[in-house]
Amino acid sequence: MVDLWQSLLLTPEELTALWLSLKIGLWCTALIAIPGIVTGWLLARVQFLGKAVVDGLVHLPLVLPPVVPGYLLLLVMGRQGPIGSWLYQTWGITLAFTWEGAVVASAMMAFPLMVRAVRLAVALVEPRLEEAARTLGAGPLRVWLTVTIPLSMPGILTGLVLAFARSLGEFGATVTFVGNVAGETRTLPLAIYTYTQIPGGDGPALRLVIISVLLALVALWVSELGARRVERMLGNRKA
Repeated sequence: MVDLWQSLLLTPEELTALWLSLKIGLWCTALIAIPGIVTGWLLARVQFLGKAVVDGLVHLPLVLPPVVPGYLLLLVMGRQGPIGSWLYQTWGITLAFTWEGAVVASAMMAFPLMVRAVRLAVALVEPRLEEAARTLGAGPLRVWLTVTIPLSMPGILTGLVLAFARSLGEFGATVTFVGNVAGETRTLPLAIYTYTQIPGGDGPALRLVIISVLLALVALWVSELGARRVERMLGNRKA
């Protein structure tokens, strides 16, 4: 029993990878929350020139090989890239091969999922409710904040959880843009890959796989609970 318990304990390196993944996932979700909501609403409600192009660009990371966005980030935000060199020369900020860069890479891959969930949720909001609020004197911003966003909240919560879960599982763009640096950019997926490449790494890899599955299940459970609670508050589901 003692040997079994000890085999389930995480080593300091595994704990570091777990903590780093959670930190990057939370920062990624926070980074794309407001832009994702606004972009999803724009694509669902507003007609503008070039909308199809914007829609395609937003969802492009979903269909590209993950290493492609990572390589593009390296070209643009690397130390020699146009944005990366400006950030370094002006503010002393370096994104490539840092955990902050891993946040950017994860955000780029998770953003389409956030936008898609919000767009579908906003599209299901009855426009007559928004029109009724406007006829009662509410301005566009107030209608958006008091009618559109609350009624879209289940989809918004789903998008946030999907973004967080996507960040936890991000591999291709992350390893291309920030590498696989132990203690700095080695997240759970990178740690699992690393352990599978070394002798005797099956045990640590299996432990991290189990943790990854549990985290994904917890995220989905929290999303479902949050969506049900919001729906009950809105009167769409019986308590």
